[in-house]
Amino acid sequence: MAALWGAERSRIDRMIHLIGDVQGCDDALARLLVQIDFSPSRDRLVVLGDLVNRGPGSLAVLQRLRGLGASATCLLGNHDLHLLAVAHGARKLGRRDTFGDVLASPERAAWIEWLRNRPLLHEESGWLCVHAGLVPQWTRDDARTLAGEVQALLRNGDLAELLPLMYGNTPSRWRPDLAGADRWRFAINAFTRLRFCTADGKLDFETKEGANAAPAGHHPWFEVPGRAHAGTPIAFGHWSTLGLVNRPDLLALDTGCVWGGALTAVRVDGGRREVMQVRCDAARAGSFGGDGS
Repeated sequence: MAALWGAERSRIDRMIHLIGDVQGCDDALARLLVQIDFSPSRDRLVVLGDLVNRGPGSLAVLQRLRGLGASATCLLGNHDLHLLAVAHGARKLGRRDTFGDVLASPERAAWIEWLRNRPLLHEESGWLCVHAGLVPQWTRDDARTLAGEVQALLRNGDLAELLPLMYGNTPSRWRPDLAGADRWRFAINAFTRLRFCTADGKLDFETKEGANAAPAGHHPWFEVPGRAHAGTPIAFGHWSTLGLVNRPDLLALDTGCVWGGALTAVRVDGGRREVMQVRCDAARAGSFGGDGS
């Protein structure tokens, strides 16, 4: 009887949290997990991408999250894909990149293998979770299909050949008949880089300010009138200048931890919406700065 009660209590108390961009801020992540009283044997995390880069502890973040096993689902963000590209020679390490500790690790090959197997999209407690966004023409099913196509390529393909083709801003407008590298490059750009777009699905890659800075003819992707995924609850990160957005069908959770803001978690199980945040001490000490890109 005691065992049954323990199992029932565990089920009732199970917590599910969505977490915004960590970007190598392991100290902040550790403190946030304490604050939300996270238990790997009971609870689940969904981390919305950009696990690494710009912060001081990219390797420590990966070690912490991989150590949680099936209790943590970690999405791929643009910085995570950049790490994969640098590791495979498709890009050079930039002066602002801070994931050299991952590249220098004796377990480098294992970390790269682990990262390439992370998803671009995940669904949890009714929420569709991505790093950046969806273009207005995509339904929920379209997003699932495209994410699955790209994930299969990243997991099973030759990354040294695939990753160089990932870079570029064309095609900039969605068409259902896109094929090959154009199709999956567009999908990656939408899932990991999107902020503003036009009503017909043309992406803007230049503007990184907040929602009020939309270029002429553009909207924040989640405010395009008549978008096909309207009403789908979507959680995303990536847009640090947007800050926390907490609407019935929208959660924006990149609150700029590494840029002097906060690392944010939102509990979503059982229809809850409980927001918890911690500050990033390293960022407040002036170690970092930038636009969140």
